[in-house]
Amino acid sequence: MAGPPDRTTLAPDPREAISRVNWYHSIEVADGVVTPGAFDLRPIVDRLPWPEVRGRRCLDVGTYDGFFAFELERRGAAEVVAVDIPGHEHWDWEVGQRARGIEFMRAVMGPELGAGARLARELLGSTVTFERMSVYELSEAALGRFDVVVCGSLLLHLRDPLRALEAIRGVCAEALLCTNYVDPWLTLLHPRRATFRLDGTGGQTQWWLPNRAGHRQLLRAAGFEIVRESGVYAEPFGAGHRPGRRGAALLRRLAGAVAAGRNGVPHHAILASPTPVSPPGG
Repeated sequence: MAGPPDRTTLAPDPREAISRVNWYHSIEVADGVVTPGAFDLRPIVDRLPWPEVRGRRCLDVGTYDGFFAFELERRGAAEVVAVDIPGHEHWDWEVGQRARGIEFMRAVMGPELGAGARLARELLGSTVTFERMSVYELSEAALGRFDVVVCGSLLLHLRDPLRALEAIRGVCAEALLCTNYVDPWLTLLHPRRATFRLDGTGGQTQWWLPNRAGHRQLLRAAGFEIVRESGVYAEPFGAGHRPGRRGAALLRRLAGAVAAGRNGVPHHAILASPTPVSPPGG
């Protein structure tokens, strides 16, 4: 008589498996099984100004749990590569916050970056390739060139967003889909003038926070041409969201609800293309 099946050879139970990971993204990894992420992009993903990705080689920058990488794959990309930093110590930490911030992120999001992405890849049967590197390290020599690049909610966490966008431009052949937080008050007060709020001391690794016009100007300054864009929309909170309690955070959420029309974090999405590089002396 045959013995019981070897449980090590069985596919993991999705509900049990996802309970062992702290999730940033809400991802449906099986029928009716959704990871309890802090943010749920599923309600707004079709509102973004997507380029054609079917049959294209695509890159997802700052992938975290891989939501956009898996979305690129779902939309028919021929190949998807996703990159993110190797560990919590590689964030652009604020002065004096590094040790405390690393400890906090390990406690809240888990000791190892990429655990959610790897598990979601397994449960989805995905072929996305994950690479551990900073956006600043992107190069054609390291990864080659990509027809489409997606950069989601990353620029606000960077000390040098223009340097990051320059690195993205170096590997982007056709199209960049860039989403970013936009400051709701500055967007309402200055709808046409590029304006930024510099943080860098709030303990959330948030640096240059633009209004909608500022987001456009960042891409132009880095050598991209705006093709089309979304309106301001709310990036919805997911089941794992832990709301802040400070008054300033509540005011920003209220302003975001006014600007974006629902509860969430106000965002703006741009589809851009790299502009041709002029030859020396041109």
